[in-house]
Amino acid sequence: MSLDRRRILIIISLLIITPLGLFSKVYTGVAQEWVNDYSGDILYEIFWCLFFFWFFPRKKAIVTIPLCVFLVTCAIEVSQLWFSLVPISIRSSLIWRLLLGSSFVWWDFPHYALGSFLGWLWLLIIDTQSRK
Repeated sequence: MSLDRRRILIIISLLIITPLGLFSKVYTGVAQEWVNDYSGDILYEIFWCLFFFWFFPRKKAIVTIPLCVFLVTCAIEVSQLWFSLVPISIRSSLIWRLLLGSSFVWWDFPHYALGSFLGWLWLLIIDTQSRK
């Protein structure tokens, strides 16, 4: 019973996080620059934590998943230093930019850390709520 409840909570969470993440790229208004450039980093981390929790919905994965998500996104960020080797027609595609980014920015790292921390909290809440 708790696994079914957990999966429902994960799906609901993904249905909230995904549109928010996409909207953050086109938002105009107060703090537009930060929302466009960095809030998506936080939501991106939370999304991947939820995504992998769907496949590994165990208590021990609650710590492992956010840590792995953080390390992989940091590795992707560093790899952006060599993205110039990839043809511009590929790098400019929407899918590429959403999944891998477009340029290396040091300021992304703290946002990845915050997103992974919030992802960890979110998984913890889902775990707690699914046991009720």
